[in-house]
Amino acid sequence: MIQHIEEPEPEATRRSAGDTESSRASRGWWDRNADDYQSEHGAFLGDDRFIWGPEGLDEADAGLLGPPDSLKGLDVLEIGAGAAQCSRWLAARGARPVALDLSHRQLQHALRIGEGLPPGEDVPLVEADATALPFRDGSFDIACAAYGAVPFVADPVKVFTEVRRVLRPGGRWVFSVTHPIRWAFPDEPGPEGLSVSGSYFDRTPYVEQDERGRAVYVEHHRTIGDRVRDVVAGGFRLVDLVEPEWPAWNSQEWGGWSPLRGNLIPGTAIFVCVRD
Repeated sequence: MIQHIEEPEPEATRRSAGDTESSRASRGWWDRNADDYQSEHGAFLGDDRFIWGPEGLDEADAGLLGPPDSLKGLDVLEIGAGAAQCSRWLAARGARPVALDLSHRQLQHALRIGEGLPPGEDVPLVEADATALPFRDGSFDIACAAYGAVPFVADPVKVFTEVRRVLRPGGRWVFSVTHPIRWAFPDEPGPEGLSVSGSYFDRTPYVEQDERGRAVYVEHHRTIGDRVRDVVAGGFRLVDLVEPEWPAWNSQEWGGWSPLRGNLIPGTAIFVCVRD
């Protein structure tokens, strides 16, 4: 008889984590958890919707990439695309999206969802690290990331510099991340998540590590000011900062996000940037 040995739960801690460790941890975590993630959140995300975060802000309503009828014929790069739901929405509006993700398993879900689509509606998929984009200079008109890549890299300026390189002059770069204020609160959806438990100014990364001390999940905290400075250092001009309010229709809990908390503190920050 083969005895199943359960892996011990990873230890949650706050410590430094560099580029290589963060990238390795992100690839492994998303490969291991892609199935559960898509099973749990797939219905909310849809197969071909563009949702910016747990609040449910839909790009069809927000128009942060530009009016939907202006996307036709534009080359768009989605970074941290997961199962490419956003890219499918873009393709349906006549854009030419490319969906990039670090996780092979996430892209397998993109293939599964896209199976059977008619020619012209399928989305090219690329497995690569956002800090080293495998595209020529000036390949895209727009780049976007709905919680993709940016929160998980040690040096976001590397991502922004690469995004700037592959964008054409005047190109738009729009990305969403966990709102930085959330780092001062426990990651709990109920009342226990409403009291400040740490310093907003503590930039020490959140790390989950195995019994040998190897990171299996890493997320990096930057303050709002840090994010703005990173955008500028990456060669962009910030034209808008959107903090979606929690809508009355959304009754779901997603990790630490919930109607209770969402009506009191912001959960998502969306940065709208332009390459001059």
